[in-house]
Amino acid sequence: MDTLPYAHEAEVSLSPEELQVLRDSYLQEGEKPRPQTKFNYAWALVRSHSRSDQEEGIKLLHDIYRDLPSRRRECLYYIALGEYKLGNYRNARKYNETLLQLEARNSQAIALRTLIDEKVKSEGLVGMAIVGAAIAAVGVLTATLMKQRDR
Repeated sequence: MDTLPYAHEAEVSLSPEELQVLRDSYLQEGEKPRPQTKFNYAWALVRSHSRSDQEEGIKLLHDIYRDLPSRRRECLYYIALGEYKLGNYRNARKYNETLLQLEARNSQAIALRTLIDEKVKSEGLVGMAIVGAAIAAVGVLTATLMKQRDR
């Protein structure tokens, strides 16, 4: 079984020069790049700080997933990582859970599941706080308007 990276590795971007080397290799191979060249470039794009690069990396990983059944396992995980980086937690969970159905003991996928769940929970709490603050503001505004009307 190949070892998958842990999620924190997706946060480590390559240098612009390193990314350019992978881009050049990918483009040099033309319309039908070798799967490993395409995969290396896709993973580099997912690791980028640029949202458009990340989206392009995910697209390339989807292409590999579709075209090469032998690479589906790793593509599921890398797509999940990319979606997690983009904040698309529902998609990240979907791809990661699909991998976990195939490999229930995959420690990287289990760790990613925990990260996704924590992020969803924390963003849910922030969302509830924002809604609560908005309701309080409306209440204060309503009370102020009612007071002014009674004068």
